[in-house]
Amino acid sequence: MAYQKVTQKDIDFLISITAADRVYSGDQINDDFTHDEMQEYGKFMPEVVIEAISTEEVSQIMKHAHANNIPVTPRGSGTGLCGGAVAIHGGIMLSLTKMNKIIEIDEENLMGTVQAGVLLMEFIKAVTEKGLFYPPDPGEKSATIGGNVMTNAGGMRAVKYGVTRDYVRGMKIVLANGEILETGGKVIKNSSGYSIKDMMVGSEGTLGIATEITVRLLPLPKKAVSLLVPFGTLDQCIETVPHILRSRSTPTAVEFMQRETIENAEEHLGKQFPDKSSDAYLLLSFDGNSTEEIEGIYDEVAQLCLSKGALDVFISNTQERHESIWSTRGAFLEAIKGSTPEGLDECDVVVPKNRVADFVKFCAELNKEYGVRIRQFGHAGDGNLHVYCCKDQLSDDEWKPKVEAIMQRMYDKAIELEGQVSGEHGIGHAKVGFLGESVGAPVMNILEGVKKAFDPKNILNPGKVVNRF
Repeated sequence: MAYQKVTQKDIDFLISITAADRVYSGDQINDDFTHDEMQEYGKFMPEVVIEAISTEEVSQIMKHAHANNIPVTPRGSGTGLCGGAVAIHGGIMLSLTKMNKIIEIDEENLMGTVQAGVLLMEFIKAVTEKGLFYPPDPGEKSATIGGNVMTNAGGMRAVKYGVTRDYVRGMKIVLANGEILETGGKVIKNSSGYSIKDMMVGSEGTLGIATEITVRLLPLPKKAVSLLVPFGTLDQCIETVPHILRSRSTPTAVEFMQRETIENAEEHLGKQFPDKSSDAYLLLSFDGNSTEEIEGIYDEVAQLCLSKGALDVFISNTQERHESIWSTRGAFLEAIKGSTPEGLDECDVVVPKNRVADFVKFCAELNKEYGVRIRQFGHAGDGNLHVYCCKDQLSDDEWKPKVEAIMQRMYDKAIELEGQVSGEHGIGHAKVGFLGESVGAPVMNILEGVKKAFDPKNILNPGKVVNRF
């Protein structure tokens, strides 16, 4: 597409509908806006950055962009990992972080309505204070709710509670031409035509800009306990997961981790993990409304793990122990990035739960075959694995062909195992080619048709998810 460059006339108009102290151009644009958390996928400078504060402002900005064929990249906190919120075609970067009001916590209907820029951690704090629970639990708590919705973020609790899509009930959306659309609401059931709301979830800002979101809440569980379970071998660890999921228990989370990654996190955080006696661990959590209820569940799982080769079962039933374990788990990504300052690439595949062991072992073999340090961890309970290839001391000439081959092999393996190329990070611009290989031409044609219906000028986050009509 041939896009129009942003001119001073455009900037003056954008200031007139917003405010001078919320419009940045040229040297005023902070370098943070040129990339997300994966700088390895390149830096792209927007021509102008606008911090919107209302749906009406977003609408006026989009009307101007649509009329003048200027690309617009919506952005939350910029914590993505696939280049989904970077302006690869320049144009306008539309930041929603100042749209950070919690509009309503409806305790009668168990619903919350927020502006898209509300941080996940702030929303969790607000609903918890009212004895309510927002189950989606992506690892990056400084992400915005809007960003979570646009990538259909999952997190650690998906095995029991599902992902962000399962909690979105309504949205206020600004379309590419500036029209404001309201879809869904506080209702539980809705069979009223095509679900535009569900099309928007996971669309990465390519179909519309969500400015307000209504989500379902639950009563807050009164008790929670975690189990840290070291295993004698990697195979025993991973192969125990299907047995846990087939048991009568329903864990809140089932996380897989290895000693090397734990050691990276220890160094990053400057504190010790409770146990490093093994190479492979499961971290399980359980919640409920009474200690007795949870004890019955986790005792059965503990005995099951021991029968499958677990070396021990450490019970985390105090806040101090819980914090020690889960803060380490939450630091894995930053710890791995810190251990390889020259760069890394990441793979966010999801496979059927009974194929997790196959994929984990396959990646361990790639580590040996290519001589590239590979670290992996993830949500073993829902089949979503995060795999990181670390550049370390490799030269650019060594690194590039190796990492490209490894990534291709991993995505091919995920497809072979009936999986998908992304479980929760999205496609962005970095994984577009892999998406096409995974879903095939007929599906890509449908996705491109949907994109064209919502955004015929291809000005909304162009180059992401689908990069052509």
